[in-house]
Amino acid sequence: MLCYSTNAIHGKTYPILEAIQLGLAPDGGLFMPVQIPSLKPGWLAGLGQRELPEIAFDISSLYFPELPSATLAAICVDAFNFPAPVVSLNDSISILELFHGPTLAFKDFGARFMARILGQINANQNRPLHILVATSGDTGGAVADGFFRVPGIEVTVLFPKGKISPLQQKQITTLGENIHAVAIEGTFDDCQAIVKKALVDPEMVKSYRMSSANSINLSRLIPQSFYYFEAYRQLESAEPPVFVVPSGNFGNLVAGVLAHRMGLPIAHFVAATNLNDIVPNYLRDGIFVPKPSVETLSNAMDVGNPSNFRRLESLFGSTWNNVRQMISGYAFTDPQTIEAIQRIYNQYQYLLDPHGAVGLLAAESYLEENHPINPLIVLETAHPSKFLSAYEALDIQVHIPERLAIKAHAKDLSVNLPNDYSQFINWFFDAHNS
Repeated sequence: MLCYSTNAIHGKTYPILEAIQLGLAPDGGLFMPVQIPSLKPGWLAGLGQRELPEIAFDISSLYFPELPSATLAAICVDAFNFPAPVVSLNDSISILELFHGPTLAFKDFGARFMARILGQINANQNRPLHILVATSGDTGGAVADGFFRVPGIEVTVLFPKGKISPLQQKQITTLGENIHAVAIEGTFDDCQAIVKKALVDPEMVKSYRMSSANSINLSRLIPQSFYYFEAYRQLESAEPPVFVVPSGNFGNLVAGVLAHRMGLPIAHFVAATNLNDIVPNYLRDGIFVPKPSVETLSNAMDVGNPSNFRRLESLFGSTWNNVRQMISGYAFTDPQTIEAIQRIYNQYQYLLDPHGAVGLLAAESYLEENHPINPLIVLETAHPSKFLSAYEALDIQVHIPERLAIKAHAKDLSVNLPNDYSQFINWFFDAHNS
């Protein structure tokens, strides 16, 4: 499997194992497969008899033919040892629950797979691999958990100080050992800019083996396509589904498009955002205009310049109508999000997290405007207990799973840094050369 950079579509290609070790292309672009693999003939017909680890193995073997089958199968069994159930809400809308992993967020799918892949291909190296990752919430916890104590790998997580929930922060900052947490005085976009700059900084590349665990890394993105197949496996409808995707950096939606291009029947995608509505505005006006991110209750989607938009352009071409034919977009405010949480809880006794609530609102808007016969599946991306402040004004008791509750009193080991690249680099060199 060969990959290209979105900044040089007709330029140099890279073997996929090299691409995922680099994370970001040397020219600053994002890696994409030169050719998206197709499902084997007849494979979908037997999907109902496969469990998630089997689905993951069958798909990942098309992307990673260089890895021994037994190794890849063991990685999939170990990485995906939790369910992803589809829960019916009403006759039109179902919820795909992606929060049953160890850190209670959909990022567990990508982070656990990536950690095991990189651990495997890094096993014979004599220098550690340094993973840099920026997080707007759930990515940091999933990556920290996935890579914790993986031999030969050091992880540095950058998060915007004061802009993720307290329990999300504790998931990142309490592990220590090979996990280093840095609170940046800024936004997620500032954290992401530092990571991207560091990954192509000649001095950093010369001194360290570097990679990233954001969805800019293809090995984080590919496993996120697996649960689209898992959701389809559980459907009872003969009609192809519409997937409603709460979207921040848009890796989750790109993963769905990859699944569709591989051959999974999907009728349409709906991108659901909060006030950080750059992509819904693009879908309406045809102009992509990044802007400073806005802080909201659905903090994992507080992204003002989504990196994976470049992958969408690569998949659909830069023609606006090509994208609009397959993707619709809607944006909602915090008051609308709160209203949806309370209304759905009252009506169905189902508790959405703020991101899932934004998705639910988008599903309802899409239904009202288009009246499809296709079932709608909303991706519920995190457990409600990670966002307790969103429920303070509501008459709703939120259960906190024990694996999250025990983090509340653990010691925060993070360091604080200003939004300054040179100061981050100075800290990094000091931390890893002492």
